[in-house]
Amino acid sequence: MLTQTTTRVLEPSDLGAALAVLESEPVANAFVTSRVQIAGLDPWRLGGEMWGWYADGRLRSLCYSGANLVPICATPEAVRAFADRARRTGRRCSSIVGPAEPTAQLWRLLEPGWGPAREVRANQPLMVTESPSADVAPDPLVRRIRKDEMDILMPACVAMFTEEVGISPLAGDGGLLYQARVAELIGSGRSFARIEDGKVLFKAEIGAATSQACQIQGVWVAPEHRGRGLSEAGMAAVLRYALADVAPVVSLYVNDYNTPARRAYARVGFRETGAFMSVLF
Repeated sequence: MLTQTTTRVLEPSDLGAALAVLESEPVANAFVTSRVQIAGLDPWRLGGEMWGWYADGRLRSLCYSGANLVPICATPEAVRAFADRARRTGRRCSSIVGPAEPTAQLWRLLEPGWGPAREVRANQPLMVTESPSADVAPDPLVRRIRKDEMDILMPACVAMFTEEVGISPLAGDGGLLYQARVAELIGSGRSFARIEDGKVLFKAEIGAATSQACQIQGVWVAPEHRGRGLSEAGMAAVLRYALADVAPVVSLYVNDYNTPARRAYARVGFRETGAFMSVLF
């Protein structure tokens, strides 16, 4: 018997109920939803546990606990329950990330035991569009990356990650997991770039994809080519691919202090609809 509220690790048999929660907010939950749709709820395949919070016998909130700790549709009471479980298990994640309000509450509860964080990004606007850019022409030279071009793309991916996160993705395991992720995106046709003379000028990926929404990530322009509008035209091209081939809604989130990027995305047609928060360890 379930008590009025309870929290437990979900099992493969809970998949339907978990997907119902995830799909209730398809844009905000696109990253975790895409993982669950592919891997199910088995922790080995999923890369972490999915915690469920129940109220009156019904699954109401989730929290993914893997490389990231991600509160999902989490009420304040659910966040408190997830924080209690996270404290008991200890920190295993490299970041906490999710919608700003529950993520901020989760971090307030965990910071005394898990802090200090390497960096806290408290306001990362979530931007969304359902239409191709009306004002920016897509860059005709931005295209899908072929599998035999991974060696060309990889230095740009490493540079983007290092610039964005503050540490190299090659640290620790020598970059094996990161290279596998890049290869996965290329293999699934979700990696895009403009390449000239064997060098990447612009790149971006569709990092998460469901039938309802997808999320663009890893946007990067080579430093020597910045300020030329490559990000806008490149994003317009990736947006066109995403809407035509992947999902009817396209999203991304960006650091609030990155004013040039926010302006560029707005010109392409993205509008701010909410905010994420990231805590980096």
